[in-house]
Amino acid sequence: MNGALLLVIASAAFLAGYFLYAKLIERKLGVDPSIPTPAHTRKDGVDFIPAHPTVLFGHHFAAIAGAGPIVGPVLAAEFGWASVALWIVLGCIFIGAAHDMISLFLSVRHRGESIGSVIGTILGKPGKVLFLLFSWSALVLVVAEFTRQIAGTFVADPAIATASLLFIGEAIVFGLCVNRWRMSVLWTSLVFVPLMFAFVWIGNLFPIDLVKWGFAPESVRMIWTIVLLVYCFFASTCPVWILLQPRDYLNAYLLYAMMALGFLGVFIAHPALTTDAFAGFSVVGRSGATDLLFPFLFVTVACGACSGFHALVASGTSAKQLDNERGIRPIAYGGMLLEGVLAIIALIGVAGTYATQADYVTAIKGMEPVQMFANTIAGFCMKIGIPQRVAESFMLLSVSAFLMTTVDAGTRLARFSWQELVGRPDEKSGPARKAAYNMYFGTLVVVLLAAGLLLGATETSKQLWTIFASANQLLAALTLLSATLWFVKNRKPCWMTAVPMVFMLGVSSIALGTLMWKSFTGARIDWVKGGATGFLLTLAVVLVVFAVRSAVKSSTGAAEKVR
Repeated sequence: MNGALLLVIASAAFLAGYFLYAKLIERKLGVDPSIPTPAHTRKDGVDFIPAHPTVLFGHHFAAIAGAGPIVGPVLAAEFGWASVALWIVLGCIFIGAAHDMISLFLSVRHRGESIGSVIGTILGKPGKVLFLLFSWSALVLVVAEFTRQIAGTFVADPAIATASLLFIGEAIVFGLCVNRWRMSVLWTSLVFVPLMFAFVWIGNLFPIDLVKWGFAPESVRMIWTIVLLVYCFFASTCPVWILLQPRDYLNAYLLYAMMALGFLGVFIAHPALTTDAFAGFSVVGRSGATDLLFPFLFVTVACGACSGFHALVASGTSAKQLDNERGIRPIAYGGMLLEGVLAIIALIGVAGTYATQADYVTAIKGMEPVQMFANTIAGFCMKIGIPQRVAESFMLLSVSAFLMTTVDAGTRLARFSWQELVGRPDEKSGPARKAAYNMYFGTLVVVLLAAGLLLGATETSKQLWTIFASANQLLAALTLLSATLWFVKNRKPCWMTAVPMVFMLGVSSIALGTLMWKSFTGARIDWVKGGATGFLLTLAVVLVVFAVRSAVKSSTGAAEKVR
Protein backbone atom coordinates (compact mmCIF):
# COMPACT_ATOMS: atom_id res chain seq x y z
CA MET A 1 0.00 0.00 0.00
CA ASN A 2 1.08 3.59 -0.61
CA GLY A 3 1.76 5.79 2.40
CA ALA A 4 0.04 8.83 0.87
CA LEU A 5 -3.13 6.81 0.33
CA LEU A 6 -3.10 5.65 3.97
CA LEU A 7 -2.74 9.26 5.11
CA VAL A 8 -5.69 10.35 2.94
CA ILE A 9 -7.91 7.54 4.24
CA ALA A 10 -7.02 8.25 7.86
CA SER A 11 -7.53 12.02 7.48
CA ALA A 12 -10.92 11.51 5.79
CA ALA A 13 -11.99 9.21 8.62
CA PHE A 14 -10.91 11.78 11.21
CA LEU A 15 -12.88 14.54 9.46
CA ALA A 16 -15.97 12.33 9.37
CA GLY A 17 -15.55 11.61 13.07
CA TYR A 18 -15.28 15.32 13.89
CA PHE A 19 -18.37 16.39 11.95
CA LEU A 20 -20.53 13.34 12.73
CA TYR A 21 -19.58 11.49 15.90
CA ALA A 22 -18.32 14.53 17.81
CA LYS A 23 -21.54 16.42 16.99
CA LEU A 24 -23.50 13.49 18.39
CA ILE A 25 -21.46 13.56 21.62
CA GLU A 26 -21.92 17.33 21.86
CA ARG A 27 -25.68 16.90 21.57
CA LYS A 28 -25.83 14.07 24.13
CA LEU A 29 -23.75 16.05 26.62
CA GLY A 30 -25.88 19.17 26.27
CA VAL A 31 -23.10 21.67 25.51
CA ASP A 32 -24.48 25.18 26.07
CA PRO A 33 -22.49 28.28 24.97
CA SER A 34 -24.69 30.52 27.14
CA ILE A 35 -23.44 29.01 30.43
CA PRO A 36 -20.45 30.94 31.92
CA THR A 37 -17.33 28.80 32.19
CA PRO A 38 -15.13 28.48 35.31
CA ALA A 39 -12.53 30.72 33.64
CA HIS A 40 -15.02 33.56 34.21
CA THR A 41 -16.85 32.48 37.38
CA ARG A 42 -13.62 31.59 39.25
CA LYS A 43 -11.17 33.95 37.59
CA ASP A 44 -8.12 34.33 39.87
CA GLY A 45 -5.30 35.51 37.58
CA VAL A 46 -3.18 32.40 38.28
CA ASP A 47 -4.94 29.20 37.15
CA PHE A 48 -8.43 30.39 36.16
CA ILE A 49 -7.92 32.79 33.26
CA PRO A 50 -10.04 33.04 30.05
CA ALA A 51 -7.80 32.37 27.07
CA HIS A 52 -8.20 33.23 23.42
CA PRO A 53 -9.49 30.05 21.65
CA THR A 54 -6.43 29.90 19.40
CA VAL A 55 -4.09 30.27 22.36
CA LEU A 56 -5.95 27.62 24.36
CA PHE A 57 -5.93 25.19 21.45
CA GLY A 58 -2.20 25.69 21.14
CA HIS A 59 -1.71 25.06 24.86
CA HIS A 60 -4.01 22.03 24.94
CA PHE A 61 -2.55 20.43 21.83
CA ALA A 62 1.02 21.08 22.92
CA ALA A 63 0.37 19.68 26.39
CA ILE A 64 -1.34 16.47 25.23
CA ALA A 65 0.94 15.75 22.27
CA GLY A 66 4.47 15.46 23.60
CA ALA A 67 6.26 12.52 22.05
CA GLY A 68 3.41 10.08 22.69
CA PRO A 69 1.94 9.97 19.16
CA ILE A 70 5.46 9.51 17.79
CA VAL A 71 7.08 7.06 20.19
CA GLY A 72 4.01 4.83 20.50
CA PRO A 73 3.35 4.11 16.79
CA VAL A 74 7.07 3.74 16.01
CA LEU A 75 7.47 1.11 18.73
CA ALA A 76 4.15 -0.60 17.94
CA ALA A 77 5.11 -1.01 14.26
CA GLU A 78 6.67 -4.31 15.38
CA PHE A 79 3.11 -5.72 15.14
CA GLY A 80 2.69 -4.51 11.53
CA TRP A 81 1.65 -1.17 10.08
CA ALA A 82 -1.95 -2.15 9.25
CA SER A 83 -2.62 -3.30 12.81
CA VAL A 84 -1.30 -0.03 14.21
CA ALA A 85 -3.09 2.18 11.65
CA LEU A 86 -6.42 0.50 12.31
CA TRP A 87 -6.13 1.05 16.06
CA ILE A 88 -5.01 4.67 15.65
CA VAL A 89 -7.98 5.58 13.43
CA LEU A 90 -10.70 3.69 15.29
CA GLY A 91 -9.18 4.40 18.70
CA CYS A 92 -8.93 8.15 18.08
CA ILE A 93 -12.46 8.58 16.74
CA PHE A 94 -14.45 6.37 19.09
CA ILE A 95 -12.33 6.29 22.24
CA GLY A 96 -9.49 8.80 22.53
CA ALA A 97 -11.15 11.95 21.14
CA ALA A 98 -14.48 11.12 22.80
CA HIS A 99 -12.67 10.56 26.10
CA ASP A 100 -10.94 13.96 25.84
CA MET A 101 -14.11 15.83 24.90
CA ILE A 102 -16.21 14.31 27.67
CA SER A 103 -13.44 14.90 30.23
CA LEU A 104 -13.26 18.59 29.37
CA PHE A 105 -17.04 18.93 29.49
CA LEU A 106 -17.36 17.22 32.88
CA SER A 107 -14.64 19.40 34.37
CA VAL A 108 -16.20 22.60 33.02
CA ARG A 109 -19.57 21.61 34.46
CA HIS A 110 -17.92 20.88 37.83
CA ARG A 111 -16.40 24.36 38.33
CA GLY A 112 -13.14 23.50 36.56
CA GLU A 113 -12.25 20.83 39.11
CA SER A 114 -10.16 17.81 38.15
CA ILE A 115 -11.58 14.49 37.03
CA GLY A 116 -10.70 13.21 40.50
CA SER A 117 -13.11 15.70 42.04
CA VAL A 118 -15.77 14.76 39.50
CA ILE A 119 -15.35 11.14 40.57
CA GLY A 120 -15.70 12.29 44.16
CA THR A 121 -19.23 13.51 43.44
CA ILE A 122 -20.09 10.02 42.15
CA LEU A 123 -18.06 7.59 44.27
CA GLY A 124 -17.67 9.69 47.38
CA LYS A 125 -14.50 10.74 49.18
CA PRO A 126 -12.80 7.27 49.20
CA GLY A 127 -13.20 6.96 45.43
CA LYS A 128 -11.93 10.48 44.93
CA VAL A 129 -8.85 9.86 47.08
CA LEU A 130 -8.01 6.60 45.28
CA PHE A 131 -8.40 8.14 41.83
CA LEU A 132 -6.32 11.17 42.77
CA LEU A 133 -3.64 8.85 44.13
CA PHE A 134 -3.69 6.87 40.90
CA SER A 135 -3.57 9.93 38.64
CA TRP A 136 -0.85 11.55 40.78
CA SER A 137 1.27 8.38 40.47
CA ALA A 138 0.71 8.28 36.71
CA LEU A 139 1.75 11.93 36.42
CA VAL A 140 5.00 11.26 38.24
CA LEU A 141 5.67 8.60 35.58
CA VAL A 142 4.83 11.14 32.84
CA VAL A 143 7.28 13.70 34.23
CA ALA A 144 10.03 11.10 34.66
CA GLU A 145 9.66 9.43 31.25
CA PHE A 146 9.39 12.59 29.18
CA THR A 147 12.24 14.26 31.08
CA ARG A 148 14.36 11.22 30.22
CA GLN A 149 13.52 11.66 26.54
CA ILE A 150 14.29 15.39 26.52
CA ALA A 151 17.64 14.90 28.25
CA GLY A 152 18.52 12.24 25.70
CA THR A 153 17.65 14.60 22.84
CA PHE A 154 19.77 17.41 24.33
CA VAL A 155 22.71 15.02 24.60
CA ALA A 156 22.28 13.73 21.02
CA ASP A 157 21.88 17.21 19.49
CA PRO A 158 23.13 20.15 21.63
CA ALA A 159 21.68 22.65 19.15
CA ILE A 160 18.23 21.65 20.37
CA ALA A 161 19.16 22.58 23.94
CA THR A 162 20.10 26.11 22.82
CA ALA A 163 16.90 26.65 20.86
CA SER A 164 14.75 25.20 23.65
CA LEU A 165 16.20 27.59 26.24
CA LEU A 166 15.69 30.54 23.87
CA PHE A 167 12.05 29.48 23.42
CA ILE A 168 11.49 29.73 27.17
CA GLY A 169 12.74 33.32 27.31
CA GLU A 170 10.71 34.26 24.24
CA ALA A 171 7.54 32.78 25.75
CA ILE A 172 7.88 34.91 28.89
CA VAL A 173 8.19 38.10 26.82
CA PHE A 174 5.21 37.03 24.66
CA GLY A 175 3.14 36.48 27.79
CA LEU A 176 4.00 39.94 29.06
CA CYS A 177 3.13 41.54 25.70
CA VAL A 178 -0.32 39.93 25.51
CA ASN A 179 -1.39 39.81 29.15
CA ARG A 180 0.32 42.81 30.76
CA TRP A 181 0.86 45.25 27.94
CA ARG A 182 -2.42 44.26 26.21
CA MET A 183 -0.95 43.85 22.75
CA SER A 184 -2.92 42.01 20.06
CA VAL A 185 -2.38 38.24 19.86
CA LEU A 186 -2.31 38.51 16.05
CA TRP A 187 0.31 41.23 15.80
CA THR A 188 2.42 39.80 18.59
CA SER A 189 2.36 36.43 16.85
CA LEU A 190 3.53 37.99 13.59
CA VAL A 191 6.70 39.03 15.42
CA PHE A 192 7.31 36.13 17.80
CA VAL A 193 6.47 33.13 15.58
CA PRO A 194 9.14 34.01 12.93
CA LEU A 195 11.55 34.77 15.79
CA MET A 196 10.94 31.30 17.17
CA PHE A 197 11.92 29.73 13.85
CA ALA A 198 15.02 31.95 13.78
CA PHE A 199 16.04 30.39 17.10
CA VAL A 200 16.29 27.06 15.29
CA TRP A 201 19.04 28.54 13.11
CA ILE A 202 20.72 30.21 16.11
CA GLY A 203 20.72 26.89 17.95
CA ASN A 204 22.72 25.30 15.16
CA LEU A 205 25.20 28.17 15.25
CA PHE A 206 25.69 28.09 19.04
CA PRO A 207 24.92 24.59 20.34
CA ILE A 208 25.25 24.03 24.10
CA ASP A 209 27.63 21.09 23.87
CA LEU A 210 28.55 20.25 27.45
CA VAL A 211 31.08 17.63 26.34
CA LYS A 212 33.11 20.32 24.58
CA TRP A 213 32.85 22.41 27.73
CA GLY A 214 34.78 19.73 29.61
CA PHE A 215 32.01 17.58 31.11
CA ALA A 216 32.29 13.80 30.92
CA PRO A 217 29.79 12.30 28.40
CA GLU A 218 28.23 10.06 31.07
CA SER A 219 27.54 13.13 33.23
CA VAL A 220 25.88 15.24 30.55
CA ARG A 221 22.55 13.36 30.62
CA MET A 222 22.43 13.66 34.41
CA ILE A 223 23.15 17.39 34.25
CA TRP A 224 20.38 18.01 31.73
CA THR A 225 18.00 15.85 33.77
CA ILE A 226 18.60 17.99 36.85
CA VAL A 227 18.30 21.25 34.86
CA LEU A 228 15.01 20.11 33.32
CA LEU A 229 13.53 19.10 36.67
CA VAL A 230 14.49 22.46 38.18
CA TYR A 231 12.83 24.14 35.19
CA CYS A 232 9.69 22.03 35.78
CA PHE A 233 9.53 23.21 39.38
CA PHE A 234 9.53 26.88 38.46
CA ALA A 235 7.43 26.57 35.28
CA SER A 236 4.67 24.67 37.06
CA THR A 237 4.35 27.13 39.96
CA CYS A 238 4.33 30.45 38.10
CA PRO A 239 1.02 31.90 36.74
CA VAL A 240 -0.13 30.18 33.54
CA TRP A 241 -0.19 33.44 31.55
CA ILE A 242 3.53 34.11 31.96
CA LEU A 243 4.93 30.84 30.59
CA LEU A 244 2.51 27.93 30.18
CA GLN A 245 0.01 29.61 27.86
CA PRO A 246 2.43 31.59 25.66
CA ARG A 247 5.06 28.86 25.38
CA ASP A 248 2.52 26.20 24.44
CA TYR A 249 0.86 28.56 21.98
CA LEU A 250 4.15 29.44 20.26
CA ASN A 251 5.43 25.87 20.32
CA ALA A 252 2.24 24.73 18.63
CA TYR A 253 3.43 26.50 15.48
CA LEU A 254 6.54 24.33 15.56
CA LEU A 255 4.41 21.23 15.61
CA TYR A 256 2.10 22.58 12.92
CA ALA A 257 5.14 23.21 10.74
CA MET A 258 6.59 19.78 11.54
CA MET A 259 3.30 18.11 10.66
CA ALA A 260 2.96 20.17 7.48
CA LEU A 261 6.46 19.09 6.40
CA GLY A 262 5.66 15.48 7.24
CA PHE A 263 2.33 15.65 5.43
CA LEU A 264 3.88 17.23 2.35
CA GLY A 265 6.87 14.88 2.47
CA VAL A 266 4.61 11.82 2.50
CA PHE A 267 2.65 13.10 -0.51
CA ILE A 268 5.72 14.06 -2.53
CA ALA A 269 7.67 10.90 -1.67
CA HIS A 270 4.49 8.71 -1.72
CA PRO A 271 6.45 5.83 -0.14
CA ALA A 272 5.33 2.25 -0.51
CA LEU A 273 4.71 0.62 2.88
CA THR A 274 7.23 -2.20 2.64
CA THR A 275 7.27 -3.59 6.19
CA ASP A 276 4.73 -6.24 7.22
CA ALA A 277 1.10 -5.15 7.39
CA PHE A 278 0.50 -7.78 10.08
CA ALA A 279 3.48 -9.34 11.87
CA GLY A 280 1.53 -11.86 13.95
CA PHE A 281 -0.21 -12.14 17.29
CA SER A 282 3.14 -12.36 19.10
CA VAL A 283 6.44 -10.76 18.18
CA VAL A 284 9.91 -10.44 19.67
CA GLY A 285 10.30 -6.84 20.82
CA ARG A 286 13.45 -4.74 20.84
CA SER A 287 14.16 -5.86 24.43
CA GLY A 288 14.33 -9.48 23.22
CA ALA A 289 11.17 -10.51 25.07
CA THR A 290 8.05 -11.81 23.35
CA ASP A 291 5.19 -9.28 23.20
CA LEU A 292 1.59 -10.31 22.57
CA LEU A 293 -0.50 -8.21 20.21
CA PHE A 294 -3.21 -8.15 22.86
CA PRO A 295 -2.75 -6.14 25.00
CA PHE A 296 0.62 -4.62 24.11
CA LEU A 297 -0.27 -3.20 20.69
CA PHE A 298 -2.89 -0.99 22.32
CA VAL A 299 -0.86 0.18 25.31
CA THR A 300 2.27 0.74 23.20
CA VAL A 301 0.49 3.05 20.74
CA ALA A 302 -0.76 4.83 23.88
CA CYS A 303 -1.27 8.56 23.22
CA GLY A 304 -1.57 7.97 19.47
CA ALA A 305 -5.07 6.54 20.00
CA CYS A 306 -6.16 7.13 23.60
CA SER A 307 -4.54 8.71 26.64
CA GLY A 308 -5.70 9.09 30.21
CA PHE A 309 -3.17 11.90 30.59
CA HIS A 310 -5.36 13.97 28.26
CA ALA A 311 -8.18 13.93 30.82
CA LEU A 312 -5.80 15.37 33.39
CA VAL A 313 -4.78 18.14 30.97
CA ALA A 314 -8.39 18.84 29.96
CA SER A 315 -9.60 19.03 33.56
CA GLY A 316 -6.39 20.39 35.04
CA THR A 317 -5.54 23.39 32.89
CA SER A 318 -7.76 23.62 29.77
CA ALA A 319 -11.06 23.67 31.71
CA LYS A 320 -9.73 26.55 33.78
CA GLN A 321 -8.97 28.61 30.66
CA LEU A 322 -11.94 27.76 28.40
CA ASP A 323 -13.70 30.98 27.42
CA ASN A 324 -16.91 29.38 26.08
CA GLU A 325 -18.40 25.87 25.95
CA ARG A 326 -18.56 26.03 22.15
CA GLY A 327 -14.79 25.50 22.22
CA ILE A 328 -15.05 22.05 23.81
CA ARG A 329 -15.41 20.12 20.54
CA PRO A 330 -12.63 21.83 18.50
CA ILE A 331 -10.18 21.96 21.40
CA ALA A 332 -10.65 18.51 22.92
CA TYR A 333 -11.99 16.32 20.10
CA GLY A 334 -10.15 18.22 17.35
CA GLY A 335 -6.89 18.25 19.30
CA MET A 336 -6.94 14.47 19.69
CA LEU A 337 -7.69 13.94 15.99
CA LEU A 338 -4.75 16.15 15.03
CA GLU A 339 -2.61 14.01 17.30
CA GLY A 340 -3.91 10.96 15.42
CA VAL A 341 -2.72 12.48 12.13
CA LEU A 342 0.75 12.88 13.64
CA ALA A 343 0.66 9.24 14.77
CA ILE A 344 -0.19 8.09 11.24
CA ILE A 345 2.67 10.18 9.79
CA ALA A 346 5.09 8.64 12.30
CA LEU A 347 3.89 5.16 11.37
CA ILE A 348 4.26 5.84 7.64
CA GLY A 349 7.80 7.09 8.29
CA VAL A 350 9.05 3.73 9.57
CA ALA A 351 6.80 1.52 7.41
CA GLY A 352 7.78 3.41 4.25
CA THR A 353 11.52 3.70 4.91
CA TYR A 354 12.66 0.19 5.84
CA ALA A 355 12.62 -2.40 3.09
CA THR A 356 11.55 -5.31 5.29
CA GLN A 357 10.18 -5.96 8.75
CA ALA A 358 13.57 -7.40 9.71
CA ASP A 359 15.27 -4.12 8.75
CA TYR A 360 12.84 -2.20 10.94
CA VAL A 361 13.43 -4.54 13.91
CA THR A 362 17.19 -4.14 13.56
CA ALA A 363 16.86 -0.34 13.44
CA ILE A 364 14.53 -0.05 16.44
CA LYS A 365 16.92 -2.07 18.58
CA GLY A 366 19.71 0.45 18.05
CA MET A 367 17.87 3.77 17.73
CA GLU A 368 15.52 5.77 19.96
CA PRO A 369 11.98 6.11 18.51
CA VAL A 370 12.14 9.92 18.33
CA GLN A 371 15.44 9.74 16.45
CA MET A 372 13.97 7.14 14.09
CA PHE A 373 10.96 9.37 13.43
CA ALA A 374 13.16 12.40 12.68
CA ASN A 375 15.43 10.35 10.43
CA THR A 376 12.64 8.75 8.38
CA ILE A 377 10.50 11.87 7.90
CA ALA A 378 13.62 13.88 7.03
CA GLY A 379 14.25 11.31 4.30
CA PHE A 380 10.84 12.14 2.82
CA CYS A 381 11.58 15.88 3.08
CA MET A 382 14.62 15.45 0.85
CA LYS A 383 12.13 14.87 -1.96
CA ILE A 384 10.94 18.48 -1.58
CA GLY A 385 14.45 19.91 -1.56
CA ILE A 386 15.12 20.16 2.18
CA PRO A 387 18.53 18.77 3.23
CA GLN A 388 18.37 15.66 5.40
CA ARG A 389 20.33 17.22 8.28
CA VAL A 390 18.23 20.41 8.38
CA ALA A 391 14.93 18.51 8.32
CA GLU A 392 16.11 16.01 10.94
CA SER A 393 17.25 18.76 13.33
CA PHE A 394 13.96 20.58 12.92
CA MET A 395 11.97 17.42 13.62
CA LEU A 396 13.99 16.70 16.76
CA LEU A 397 13.64 20.28 17.94
CA SER A 398 9.87 20.23 17.47
CA VAL A 399 9.48 17.00 19.42
CA SER A 400 11.77 18.29 22.17
CA ALA A 401 9.75 21.50 22.48
CA PHE A 402 6.56 19.54 22.95
CA LEU A 403 8.12 17.18 25.42
CA MET A 404 8.96 20.22 27.53
CA THR A 405 5.36 21.43 27.40
CA THR A 406 4.24 18.00 28.58
CA VAL A 407 6.65 17.68 31.50
CA ASP A 408 5.94 21.07 33.04
CA ALA A 409 2.20 20.75 32.42
CA GLY A 410 2.42 17.27 33.96
CA THR A 411 4.23 18.68 36.99
CA ARG A 412 1.55 21.35 37.43
CA LEU A 413 -1.21 18.73 37.11
CA ALA A 414 0.53 16.50 39.64
CA ARG A 415 0.65 19.47 41.99
CA PHE A 416 -3.11 19.95 41.54
CA SER A 417 -3.70 16.27 42.37
CA TRP A 418 -1.45 16.51 45.42
CA GLN A 419 -3.29 19.58 46.71
CA GLU A 420 -6.65 17.87 46.22
CA LEU A 421 -5.37 14.83 48.09
CA VAL A 422 -4.20 16.97 51.00
CA GLY A 423 -7.36 19.08 50.98
CA ARG A 424 -7.63 22.84 51.21
CA PRO A 425 -6.74 23.87 54.79
CA ASP A 426 -9.01 26.12 56.82
CA GLU A 427 -8.46 28.30 59.89
CA LYS A 428 -8.49 25.24 62.19
CA SER A 429 -5.89 23.31 60.12
CA GLY A 430 -2.49 22.72 61.66
CA PRO A 431 0.81 24.00 60.23
CA ALA A 432 1.69 20.56 58.81
CA ARG A 433 -1.39 20.44 56.61
CA LYS A 434 -0.93 24.04 55.51
CA ALA A 435 2.68 23.29 54.56
CA ALA A 436 1.70 20.11 52.70
CA TYR A 437 -0.95 22.02 50.71
CA ASN A 438 1.56 24.70 49.70
CA MET A 439 2.03 24.55 45.92
CA TYR A 440 5.81 24.74 46.19
CA PHE A 441 5.94 21.76 48.55
CA GLY A 442 3.57 19.70 46.37
CA THR A 443 5.63 20.46 43.28
CA LEU A 444 8.87 19.61 45.06
CA VAL A 445 7.55 16.17 46.01
CA VAL A 446 6.76 15.40 42.35
CA VAL A 447 10.13 16.63 41.11
CA LEU A 448 12.07 14.67 43.73
CA LEU A 449 10.20 11.43 42.98
CA ALA A 450 10.79 11.85 39.25
CA ALA A 451 14.48 12.49 39.98
CA GLY A 452 14.59 9.30 42.05
CA LEU A 453 13.17 7.24 39.19
CA LEU A 454 15.63 8.72 36.68
CA LEU A 455 18.79 8.99 38.75
CA GLY A 456 18.27 6.26 41.35
CA ALA A 457 16.56 3.32 39.61
CA THR A 458 18.51 3.51 36.35
CA GLU A 459 17.48 0.07 35.07
CA THR A 460 13.81 0.73 35.71
CA SER A 461 14.07 4.15 34.06
CA LYS A 462 14.82 2.42 30.74
CA GLN A 463 11.43 0.67 30.94
CA LEU A 464 9.38 3.67 32.00
CA TRP A 465 7.56 3.90 28.66
CA THR A 466 5.89 0.51 29.06
CA ILE A 467 4.88 1.24 32.67
CA PHE A 468 3.70 4.74 31.77
CA ALA A 469 1.77 3.56 28.71
CA SER A 470 -0.05 0.83 30.65
CA ALA A 471 -0.89 3.17 33.55
CA ASN A 472 -1.93 5.84 31.04
CA GLN A 473 -4.43 3.53 29.34
CA LEU A 474 -5.78 2.37 32.68
CA LEU A 475 -6.23 6.00 33.69
CA ALA A 476 -8.28 6.51 30.51
CA ALA A 477 -10.41 3.48 31.40
CA LEU A 478 -11.06 4.84 34.89
CA THR A 479 -11.98 8.26 33.47
CA LEU A 480 -14.42 6.58 31.07
CA LEU A 481 -15.76 4.62 34.03
CA SER A 482 -16.49 7.82 35.95
CA ALA A 483 -18.07 9.38 32.85
CA THR A 484 -20.29 6.32 32.45
CA LEU A 485 -21.48 6.63 36.04
CA TRP A 486 -22.16 10.34 35.47
CA PHE A 487 -24.29 9.52 32.43
CA VAL A 488 -26.20 6.88 34.41
CA LYS A 489 -26.70 9.27 37.35
CA ASN A 490 -28.05 11.96 35.02
CA ARG A 491 -30.29 9.54 33.11
CA LYS A 492 -28.36 9.93 29.85
CA PRO A 493 -27.35 7.19 27.34
CA CYS A 494 -23.98 5.82 28.46
CA TRP A 495 -23.00 3.50 25.60
CA MET A 496 -20.48 5.98 24.16
CA THR A 497 -18.36 5.68 27.30
CA ALA A 498 -19.36 2.24 28.65
CA VAL A 499 -18.22 0.20 25.64
CA PRO A 500 -14.78 1.88 25.32
CA MET A 501 -14.39 1.70 29.10
CA VAL A 502 -14.82 -2.09 29.19
CA PHE A 503 -12.30 -2.54 26.36
CA MET A 504 -9.69 -0.18 27.80
CA LEU A 505 -10.10 -1.64 31.27
CA GLY A 506 -9.38 -5.12 29.94
CA VAL A 507 -6.40 -4.01 27.84
CA SER A 508 -4.67 -1.95 30.51
CA SER A 509 -5.27 -4.25 33.48
CA ILE A 510 -3.98 -7.28 31.58
CA ALA A 511 -0.92 -5.30 30.47
CA LEU A 512 -0.12 -4.15 34.02
CA GLY A 513 -0.73 -7.64 35.37
CA THR A 514 1.65 -9.10 32.79
CA LEU A 515 4.35 -6.54 33.60
CA MET A 516 4.01 -7.24 37.31
CA TRP A 517 4.23 -11.02 36.73
CA LYS A 518 7.37 -10.63 34.61
CA SER A 519 8.95 -8.37 37.23
CA PHE A 520 8.67 -11.00 39.97
CA THR A 521 9.26 -14.18 37.95
CA GLY A 522 12.29 -13.27 35.84
CA ALA A 523 15.92 -14.17 36.43
CA ARG A 524 16.31 -10.87 38.29
CA ILE A 525 13.45 -9.52 40.39
CA ASP A 526 12.68 -5.87 39.61
CA TRP A 527 11.14 -4.63 42.83
CA VAL A 528 10.63 -1.05 41.62
CA LYS A 529 8.84 -2.03 38.42
CA GLY A 530 6.86 -4.82 40.08
CA GLY A 531 5.91 -2.65 43.02
CA ALA A 532 4.82 0.26 40.82
CA THR A 533 2.66 -1.88 38.54
CA GLY A 534 1.20 -3.80 41.49
CA PHE A 535 0.34 -0.56 43.30
CA LEU A 536 -1.38 0.93 40.24
CA LEU A 537 -3.28 -2.27 39.51
CA THR A 538 -4.50 -2.55 43.11
CA LEU A 539 -5.77 1.04 43.09
CA ALA A 540 -7.62 0.38 39.83
CA VAL A 541 -9.27 -2.81 41.11
CA VAL A 542 -10.51 -1.06 44.27
CA LEU A 543 -11.87 1.84 42.19
CA VAL A 544 -13.75 -0.56 39.91
CA VAL A 545 -15.27 -2.26 42.97
CA PHE A 546 -16.38 1.15 44.28
CA ALA A 547 -17.86 2.00 40.89
CA VAL A 548 -19.83 -1.25 40.68
CA ARG A 549 -21.20 -0.67 44.19
CA SER A 550 -22.18 2.88 43.21
CA ALA A 551 -23.89 1.70 40.02
CA VAL A 552 -25.82 -0.99 41.89
CA LYS A 553 -26.84 1.52 44.56
CA SER A 554 -28.00 4.00 41.93
CA SER A 555 -30.01 1.38 40.03
CA THR A 556 -31.57 0.10 43.28
CA GLY A 557 -32.52 3.62 44.32
CA ALA A 558 -34.05 4.28 40.90
CA ALA A 559 -36.05 1.04 41.11
CA GLU A 560 -37.38 1.95 44.54
CA LYS A 561 -38.49 5.35 43.26
CA VAL A 562 -40.37 3.66 40.40
CA ARG A 563 -42.16 1.37 42.87
